[in-house]
Amino acid sequence: MFRSLILLPLLLVLVACQTSGPRADFDLNRDFGQYQTWEWAEPAVTYAPANDPRLSSDLTTRRIEEAVAAQLDVRGLRPALETGSADLKVRSSMVVETRRDNVTTHYGGGWGYWGPYWGGPGYSQTRTVDYQVMTLQIDLLDAADGRLVWRGSDSEVINDRLSPIDRSRAMHERAARILSNYPPNY
Repeated sequence: MFRSLILLPLLLVLVACQTSGPRADFDLNRDFGQYQTWEWAEPAVTYAPANDPRLSSDLTTRRIEEAVAAQLDVRGLRPALETGSADLKVRSSMVVETRRDNVTTHYGGGWGYWGPYWGGPGYSQTRTVDYQVMTLQIDLLDAADGRLVWRGSDSEVINDRLSPIDRSRAMHERAARILSNYPPNY
């Protein structure tokens, strides 16, 4: 029971961090109706920190590429048939960072008459909690001039206990949230 009381505030803080929602930015001077085809930029997927073998893997790269490609297709963008003939170049980045929050848990004070605020003794404990957050960023660059025309990102607390199927599903959902803002409505 005591452990459940400690974990509840921690879970509430982590859920609050998880619901920040996708963000997008774009070039106001571009006509997004002109973009019909796409191809991967080199490199297609980058990782930060770059030298962390737990983060960058062929499995993760394939999941990102499949999820982004599927969402671009849903939005009417097709892969270019020939290399170098695309309207857009697509680059994805995965960034993992450690964040820190203070969590305060209150104990006691639960007995007595509450009308005029009479109660029992209580105390609180504050501790620091570190957790990892993953941000997926998708960049769309104009293939003709190489300039960034649209960028979207979404962050989420990392859950290491997902199965490979759940990881793939989560990546598809994340890409869908990010690209839900494409093409921009302005």
